[in-house]
This record gives sequence, C-alpha cells and structure tokens, in this order.
Amino acid sequence: MIYVTIERLEPESPQILSFVVEGHAEYDVPGKDLVCAAVSAVSVGTINSIVSLTGVIPIHEMERGLVDVTIPESARDIPETWSQVQLIIESMVVMLQTIEQTYGDYITIETIYHKGG
Repeated sequence: MIYVTIERLEPESPQILSFVVEGHAEYDVPGKDLVCAAVSAVSVGTINSIVSLTGVIPIHEMERGLVDVTIPESARDIPETWSQVQLIIESMVVMLQTIEQTYGDYITIETIYHKGG
C-alpha cells in the first residue's frame, strides 16, 4: 500500500506545508507496477516542477519507497511564488486522488492539519 500524507496549515487556510509518499503499491511485480510508477512520476515530477517553475528548492528526502517533501518557510516571503508552489502541489493532490479513485486498494491519501505557522 502507498500512503500519502498531505500536511496543510489549517482547515481555515488550507495551504500545503509538506507531503510524504511512502510504501509500495504491490499492484504488480517491481518494474511492472503501474500504480507505483504513476505515483512516483507524479510526486517526483511535482518536486521537479516546483524547482524549475518557481526556483524554490524543497527540503526533501528520496529513497526507495519514500518521498518526503517540506516547502521551506522562506517560500512564503514572496506571495506570488508561494501561490505558484501551492498550485503545483494542489495539482499533484488532484492527480494522486485520480489514481486513488481507480486503484484505491493500493493507495490511500490522508490530510493532516498543522496548527499555527
């Protein structure tokens, strides 16, 4: 199972601060697992898009079965850049939810809220 955790600032201001993608779908054997491939492409593509399109360098850790990303607080200093980063990550959430709708036995998405900030 792939577990996706989206950390939002607060329910009243649902800006995304971080996201974690961990686990393996086990939909098929490694190398043929289209669910893992799709989730990996979306999550790594999101990091690459943030860097390429906004210049923001996310704090991240990537290893087999784990993508852990935190948007640096300094990204909030420029409202236009922060909005762009948010749009890119929200796009990732929509793509992952689309995968979850079809392959819900292999991926689950949870949202947690960070108070303060």
